[in-house]
Amino acid sequence: MIGVVATLKVQPDKSADFEKVFLGLQNKVKANEPGCLMYQLTKSRTEEGVYKVLELYASADALKAHGGSDYFKAAGAAMGPTMAAAPVIEYLDAVE
Repeated sequence: MIGVVATLKVQPDKSADFEKVFLGLQNKVKANEPGCLMYQLTKSRTEEGVYKVLELYASADALKAHGGSDYFKAAGAAMGPTMAAAPVIEYLDAVE
């Protein structure tokens, strides 16, 4: 299994727009990607405008399919104007 933590910084006045786009993406991922075991948007309690996406994939192929999907690419383009900085992505290996 592969874990991913994506840290996303959003402009303060764009949070509602960002959440709307991301939640649409989250629903598509959950409906269409059986290899994605978890895909959850979370919001920092201490840092305004900071979101973290908690992701867990069954395999490298599942992670690759996620990043290559048309809806992921479209959501990325739609979220772009809401972002305050480039995303920071951390990849993790499951300990089993």
